[in-house]
Amino acid sequence: MIRVSVPLDLSIVRSTACAAFAFATPLRIEEIVALAVRDAQGARAPVDKIKRCIRATLAGLRAGTFFVDVDGRAFRDPCAVVMCERWANVRFFLRTGAAKRKRTAVAALQI
Repeated sequence: MIRVSVPLDLSIVRSTACAAFAFATPLRIEEIVALAVRDAQGARAPVDKIKRCIRATLAGLRAGTFFVDVDGRAFRDPCAVVMCERWANVRFFLRTGAAKRKRTAVAALQI
């Protein structure tokens, strides 16, 4: 599990004059995935490596290789929007078919 800090979007609070957005921020799943990849890579990781990892991770999500769990809700669409408070708990799960194919490939290599 990766716990990412959710940025507060003050422009939404100001433009809508709604205090609810001061407590929760709407984010697309692709933005949360990008935050999680940045956090997992660490502060000292080269920028080009972070960008490559984000592109590869989003490509895998779009291809359906895995799905993302954000605060207990599963998401398969990177364009889906979720409301997050200060922190978002992000977990990545392989789809069952992808996990079976991976186990089969590993078993074939061991023969």
